[in-house]
Amino acid sequence: MNNIVNPIIPGFYPDPSICRVGDDFYLVCSSFELYPGIPVFHSKDLAHWEQLCYAMTKENGFHMEANMFCGGVMAPTIRYHKGTFYIVNANFAHKGNFIVTAKDPAGPWSEPRWLDEVPDIDCSIFFDNDDKVYLVAPGMAENEDNHRGIFVSEFDLENGRLIGERKQIWNSAARNAASPEAPHIYHIGDYYYLMIAEGGTEHYHAVTIARSKDIFGWYEGNPANPVMTHRHMGFNYPIDNVGHADFVDTPDGNWYAVMLGSRIIEGQHKNLGSETYICPVLWERDWPIFSPGTGKIEFEYPADEKLPWTPYPKKPARDNFDSDTLDLDWSFWEIGRASCRERVLL
Repeated sequence: MNNIVNPIIPGFYPDPSICRVGDDFYLVCSSFELYPGIPVFHSKDLAHWEQLCYAMTKENGFHMEANMFCGGVMAPTIRYHKGTFYIVNANFAHKGNFIVTAKDPAGPWSEPRWLDEVPDIDCSIFFDNDDKVYLVAPGMAENEDNHRGIFVSEFDLENGRLIGERKQIWNSAARNAASPEAPHIYHIGDYYYLMIAEGGTEHYHAVTIARSKDIFGWYEGNPANPVMTHRHMGFNYPIDNVGHADFVDTPDGNWYAVMLGSRIIEGQHKNLGSETYICPVLWERDWPIFSPGTGKIEFEYPADEKLPWTPYPKKPARDNFDSDTLDLDWSFWEIGRASCRERVLL
């Protein structure tokens, strides 16, 4: 039997978002202050991933400066609708939230369309069954002092504008939870599901979920929240700060969630930063069960036998720079240093 081994994308690949088109899975990650920006990956089996490209480069006007150490390009969402791939993201070294599109996930990706009406972080796009489009993002909560909530608004895709006012639909599972963010909306069965991260991005990171039968209705939190976290496992558990999740289903109706996590080394040292993990999801009583039977991210899961096992050639441990072009694994600290991609080959 084949196994999916976590992390499925090792190294600094945080904030994963995933979508499926037919038999193919596509995944993007944050790149923060690195250039090129937003790596795009492809898989046939959810276990093996190949990088196709970077969505943001100088060719489509990508600008980045390495002067914030915790900013830049963060929390992308990738979705597909009627022949077009969409990535919505924020670039806080430039103008904020934006959307880029492509017919082929390997590129080229369009120049960004800036979303001036969505000022906050972690904006996400949602295509409903009736082809209406919505943007969901965090913001300052209504009628609550110094707390944040989750807001949704209909979106005019053709003109790149919000339709009507942004409406708050939830705050968080815990009262005054730290950093409610990374929202994604899904329409599954009779319910709209809102999945967010809360608790901050370090040890207390968590995945929580709520639902409503009206996309604009106040969402009911899952009594089992948080549905995935490792904060109760202790500071020495080998996988830490699990959170920031996204759902995907397989052609045969099985469900998975991808999320970030960090492997700790000699205490709370996280030398590789946040990596991309996956776990199976089971639906019971119209709520998702993450990693059924254990409730935590495992280092291995049995692979989905109905997906074609598709390994890719293993990356070499050493790069001798004997090619005319750099491998996609290479990125650099902000665009001003991106000329290293050329100089390193001279």
